[in-house]
Amino acid sequence: METLAGVDTTLLARVQFAFTIAFHIIFPSFTIGLSAFIATLELRWFYSGKQHFHTLARFWTKIFAVSFAMGVVSGIVMEYQIGTNWSRFAEIIGNTLGPLFSYEVLTAFFLEASFLGIMLFGWNRFPPWLHTLASVIVAFGTMLSGFWILSANSWMHTPAGFAIENGITYPVDWSDIIFNPSFPYRFTHMMIATYLTTSLVVLAAGARYMVQGRFEAEARTMVHMGLGMLAILAPLQAVVGDFHGLNTLEHQPAKIAAIEAHWDGSEPAALVLFAWPDKEAERNHAEIAIPNLGSLIITHDWNGRFKGLRDFKREDRPPVAPVFFMFRLMVGLGLLMMAIGFTGVFLWWRGRLHRATWFLRPLSHAWPVGFMALLAGWMVTEIGRQSWIAYGVLRTADAVSPVTFGSVLISLALFVLVYCVVFSIGIWYISRLIGKGPQQIPADPEALPNRPLSAAQETTREAST
Repeated sequence: METLAGVDTTLLARVQFAFTIAFHIIFPSFTIGLSAFIATLELRWFYSGKQHFHTLARFWTKIFAVSFAMGVVSGIVMEYQIGTNWSRFAEIIGNTLGPLFSYEVLTAFFLEASFLGIMLFGWNRFPPWLHTLASVIVAFGTMLSGFWILSANSWMHTPAGFAIENGITYPVDWSDIIFNPSFPYRFTHMMIATYLTTSLVVLAAGARYMVQGRFEAEARTMVHMGLGMLAILAPLQAVVGDFHGLNTLEHQPAKIAAIEAHWDGSEPAALVLFAWPDKEAERNHAEIAIPNLGSLIITHDWNGRFKGLRDFKREDRPPVAPVFFMFRLMVGLGLLMMAIGFTGVFLWWRGRLHRATWFLRPLSHAWPVGFMALLAGWMVTEIGRQSWIAYGVLRTADAVSPVTFGSVLISLALFVLVYCVVFSIGIWYISRLIGKGPQQIPADPEALPNRPLSAAQETTREAST
């Protein structure tokens, strides 16, 4: 196999997939949470009649439209790569996973596309109940999209409901395939992550306006809703994460061993706070650990045992260092979210929140925290699955296409170039729209955009002024 500086074609194809999906995953995750936020705002507007809910819903709908478009564009690239760099994966697994992606298009995407037009262009043109209903359906559609994608991804971690004939997987029981053993935990964990991510973006924007003394009613709504979601969902995410960990211990014990940098399974595991895992020496350097606490967390038993990395063949061990560090980054950011939520709710309860600039000013820059936690968690999940692309069924090295190193390198370079241009422009639009803030909707329906192009022109005009 061709290599360059120790990097072979398989690793380069993995780098390309990781690069593109890292961009892709943040947009669907953001839009799932944002569509739910918009639907909530519209419901509050519908039942209360308060105008600032309506203004705020339209403001975030513009940002939703840009994010949704970038999510669709970056998602198309995933299919391209499966066809070019991962044809063996498509050949061996395609019979089982292909229909799940089709169901996503037939149900979720069509549902979103059908009502997205009303949501984007129906302001003041449709009855409030219909526009609100459209927003609720779009929110449900984005969540349904996540259902199918998480089902397919979970199957790759815990394959079920299939048979193998001549090296090809064939579906046997669709309920077992869709609701495979890790799906309920992975889906719940990911949905909460999307709502936390969006809450931090909304909260940061609201804190920014509050510090600046702009859009008082809208800023209060964003800050209150963002803090409320953090205070409720961040602790809930920790509980769900614990159940998810127990499930992973049952089905992917090597991943748990890597997360804990646990080498010797014959002894109770310590909770390793910091270490530098050495896979060659099979030990940790500079370790700071609390004895037995790792066993208590993983097995719920102070003296519990679980397999260490030495219990697995070297070829079955995931890369330890990235899994170990990314997991701690994810947990650390989760604790930060809890601290923000609890502190904010306490200040709100004491009536000090709106004057607490020491709290609001740094909060206005906290919007990336959710995205960072999301990407860290995704890396733990996907790198921890290695060296399998479908756990116990197909190794990653056997799934790559017979392509040359040079062709993968060129396509990767092109992706980096195009992504830097396209997504920089998209993020610049969103940043400018947030900087300008929520504006009152024009009273004259004729002043509203009628088509996607005119909506884009309006968004560009607003972002540029």
